[in-house]
Amino acid sequence: MHVFYTPDISSDIYTLNEEESKHCSRVLRLNLGDVIHLIDGRGGLYEAEISAITKKNVQLKVLNKQTKFGKRNHHLHIAIAPTKNIDRLEWFLEKATEIGIDVITPVICDRSERKIVKEERLEKVITSAVKQSLTAYHPKLNQAISFTDLISQNSDSLKMIAHCMEGEKSYINQITKPFQSYLILIGPEGDFTSAELDIALQNGYKPVTLGNTRLRTETAALAACFETNYINR
Repeated sequence: MHVFYTPDISSDIYTLNEEESKHCSRVLRLNLGDVIHLIDGRGGLYEAEISAITKKNVQLKVLNKQTKFGKRNHHLHIAIAPTKNIDRLEWFLEKATEIGIDVITPVICDRSERKIVKEERLEKVITSAVKQSLTAYHPKLNQAISFTDLISQNSDSLKMIAHCMEGEKSYINQITKPFQSYLILIGPEGDFTSAELDIALQNGYKPVTLGNTRLRTETAALAACFETNYINR
C-alpha cells in the first residue's frame, strides 16, 4: 500500500506537490490508473486513482474517503527534554507516532544537555512515521519551551511528572481512566532538579513512576506513551 501525506487536500481532485509527485512517478514508478492512499493528518483516509502524470506533478482523483480513521478515545501530550543525541529523540517521535500520540513538546530543563531543537527535521520524522504506520492523525510538534513556561501554562489535562527521586509516586494506571486528556512530563538524563519537581507539584502535576529501573529519556517517554494507550485501548 502506497501512502502519501496530503494535509491540504480539500476536493476530489488533488495534485501531489513536486516532491511527492517525483516519489510517486519516478521512485515508485506508479502509472495512470494505479490506486494509492492519502492521509490528511486530521483523520481523513482517502483512496485515490492516478488520473494524470506530467513532468513535475501527479494528479489524483479521489475514489473513497473515510473520516475519523483510527480515532482514539483519549488525548495524549508528552513533554520531553530533548536528548543530547538527537537520533534518540527522533526514535521516540517515530515510535510514539506509530503507537499513538497527539502532541509532543520539547521542554528545556535545568539539566538538559540539548538546548536547541530543529523542528523541521523532527516534523519530517513524524510525517514519515505517519505514512509508514497509516496513521490518519498527524501529531502536533510544538516549539521547544522552557520548563517554567510549560509549567505555568493552564491545562485541563491530567498532568503527570515522571521522575526518579525519592517520594510517594503512583503508577500511571493507578491515577488514569479511559476517555481523558493527559499531559506527561519526561525529564532529561540527569532527571529533574528537586526545585523543578517542587514547582511541578505546586502546579498540579502528579508524581508517577515507570518502574523500578532507571530508563533513558526516550525509553521513559515511550513507556509512558505505550502505557497510556494500553489503558485506553
